[in-house]
Amino acid sequence: MDDRYAPTLDEIADLAEAARAALPEAYHAAARAVALRVEDFAPDALLDEMEITDPFELTGLYQGIPMTEKSVFDQPIGPDVIWLFRRPILDEWTERGDVGLAELVTHVFVHELAHHFGWSDADIARIDRWWE
Repeated sequence: MDDRYAPTLDEIADLAEAARAALPEAYHAAARAVALRVEDFAPDALLDEMEITDPFELTGLYQGIPMTEKSVFDQPIGPDVIWLFRRPILDEWTERGDVGLAELVTHVFVHELAHHFGWSDADIARIDRWWE
């Protein structure tokens, strides 16, 4: 990435994919089953549904049924999805000034993936040292 320009959607996705690849081997198959979408902002309908008025407040979102709640009787309508929102992530990264962009993207990605796995904060801390 060029430090003079804001990273593109694809570059943010590449950072998230690097975070996925860095997960312990035991999580790889299940993590690969979750689709990744990167957009500049959450869609207005989603923000309205979540009652969020400032689109910069949402850096990521997990949509799906956590593995701990899935049943063989569930009829999937699509893959579980982790959404990352580039502009709010870049805004937080700039405001913080104390973490690298890759570290922040990893944190947001792992936090959303934690919802998929049904992880607790202690589980997250084993993977994402952000919490220490």
